[in-house]
Formats: sequence, C-alpha cells, structure tokens
Amino acid sequence: MGFPTKVQLIQRKDSQQWYINFPSAVAQAMEFARGEIVEWIIEDKNRLLLRRRKTSGAALKKTKRSKG
Repeated sequence: MGFPTKVQLIQRKDSQQWYINFPSAVAQAMEFARGEIVEWIIEDKNRLLLRRRKTSGAALKKTKRSKG
C-alpha cells in the first residue's frame, strides 16, 4: 500500500527548501524517533531510498523485562 505525499517548495530570496512530510502511519510503522538521523540515497530518478544511519533504540524490537 502506498502513501501519496506532496512535494513542497519554499522559495526564499537566496535559497530554496524542499520538503517531503511522512504520513503519521509511515512514521509510526518505522518507529522514527524525534531528531533521528536518516540518509537519502538516490537509486535513480524514480527511486529514493531512506536509510537509518544507525539503528536507534526505537527501531529495535521492544521487549518487556520482568522485575526480579
């Protein structure tokens, strides 16, 4: 299942900023953490690959530990 997302551009006097926002469902499924560093890799003009630079604690499978 895909998640259509609009590419946004903010044009300033001396620069441009491009934005692609993740739908909440995608961010939650990926267990992104605030401030997490990711890296874009251009595979070709139709594909971008987003890769975590380091596996965060949030990305690891959560386990419950028993006290005792």
